[in-house]
Amino acid sequence: MRKILAVLVIASLSVALLSMAAAAEEMTRVRLSEVVRSIFYAPQYVAIEKGFFADEGLEIDLSTAWGADKGAAALISGSVDIGFFGPEAAVYIYQQGAENHLVGFAQLTSRDGSFFMAREPMPDFQWEDVKGKVIVGARKGGVPQMVLEWILKQHGIDIEKDVEIITNLAFTAAAGAFESGLGDFVAQFEPTLSQMEAAGAGSFVASLGVDGGEIAYTVYHARKDYIERNPDVLQRFTNAMYRAQRWVATHTSKEIIEAVGGFFPGVSDEILLKALERYKNQDSWRPTPVISRSGFDHLIRVMLEAGEIQKPVDFDTLMTNRFAFTAAEL
Repeated sequence: MRKILAVLVIASLSVALLSMAAAAEEMTRVRLSEVVRSIFYAPQYVAIEKGFFADEGLEIDLSTAWGADKGAAALISGSVDIGFFGPEAAVYIYQQGAENHLVGFAQLTSRDGSFFMAREPMPDFQWEDVKGKVIVGARKGGVPQMVLEWILKQHGIDIEKDVEIITNLAFTAAAGAFESGLGDFVAQFEPTLSQMEAAGAGSFVASLGVDGGEIAYTVYHARKDYIERNPDVLQRFTNAMYRAQRWVATHTSKEIIEAVGGFFPGVSDEILLKALERYKNQDSWRPTPVISRSGFDHLIRVMLEAGEIQKPVDFDTLMTNRFAFTAAEL
């Protein structure tokens, strides 16, 4: 009898192991590159941590490019499958004549994720206050820098004569340079800005997201040929992101931080909560993955104003909402 039971137990374990192996084999690995690591992208981390991607049969291999230019290069080279960055990179690549260009298929953020910091508190800050000062900005040609320049121009500031903007620092070096004494103002993402504030390095004075208006800021992209070969993968990816967007919209900031805090080792929950609230209060996230035509058009205007492109690009050439519409049942 014992031998029979042992055989049955072994057989049951074998079936269970085979089932687990089969399930593992069914998972599709997706190499995802994000532009930077920021609480600005909380819904993405929710989708990973809460298992929304796994529920769609996707295993996400996440890396951080630290720049849209680097993320787009990784995507074009084929070293990643999906790139998460500003559509400006797709515009540049398309206008350079790439046949297998990049196509955006799901949008997460609808505003600039940068905040503006001064060395001392300026409760009555006006953009005109930057005249004659030095700003530690971002990479020339990137959306953060172009939005900053657009805002300054909207307030009558000549970016060539009225202010000096430093644009030659790596993304990861800008905060440290400001803390070391470079510049009078700096534009930074969260939670870095709140960490700097807590350390006494400066004081929050403005939001580029609020003052820059709605814009197609951070979008998931894939190569044209990858989309043609893997529509099911992109649909499942978009389904998971939509589920995460809904989850974030219906849960408290504390619950969100509990879910994504592990993506920010060494950053306190207090700092993360403060940073997250800044993004929530300015309506930073899209309610669905649908890419905004008006936001894309605004991006093109900002790029034209910055002199980075000489002619516009049609939305339908570089963006598709086929997966987002299906995910959101629109």
